[in-house]
Amino acid sequence: MNKIGLFYGPVGGSVEKVAKKLVKMIGEDKVDIIPVRDASAADVNKYSKVIFGISTIGSHTWQKETPSKDWDGFLQELDHIDYNNKSIALYGLGDHLTYALHFVDSLGVLGKLLMDKGAKIIGQTSPEDYDFKDSDALINGEFIGLPLDEDYESDKTDERLQNWLNKILPLFE
Repeated sequence: MNKIGLFYGPVGGSVEKVAKKLVKMIGEDKVDIIPVRDASAADVNKYSKVIFGISTIGSHTWQKETPSKDWDGFLQELDHIDYNNKSIALYGLGDHLTYALHFVDSLGVLGKLLMDKGAKIIGQTSPEDYDFKDSDALINGEFIGLPLDEDYESDKTDERLQNWLNKILPLFE
């Protein structure tokens, strides 16, 4: 399938808002957008180009009220994805002020899980333009994906998304 599979969670809120922005920026005819709560490994396996979007909050709080939904339930699907000939880009939402010591940690958790399974991750981002103290999403001096702060830096989101897309879209070809 030539389309990009954009999988995100949770539904409602900033991760979904950014997912919808990405669809508009890339082109609705080029992206299928799927909440992870409705997805399986078989769904991801249909795509060679994948974007995962994840929330700032760590796995201990993902969908407490319905553990079978969103990322808490989807993480087990990672074992059943065929990572051969697949490029994966990640974005994560974070709050660089309140969680300066754990900025976009869940982005790092997801990235490390995927790397351990042999995934080819594209779209690393320099931490140069970010203000934070520490992050599990830093791998080899760069963020494993694109960090965004819709709480305190929403004015930077569109430019960050465009710069990131300029980097990843050629790698998806």
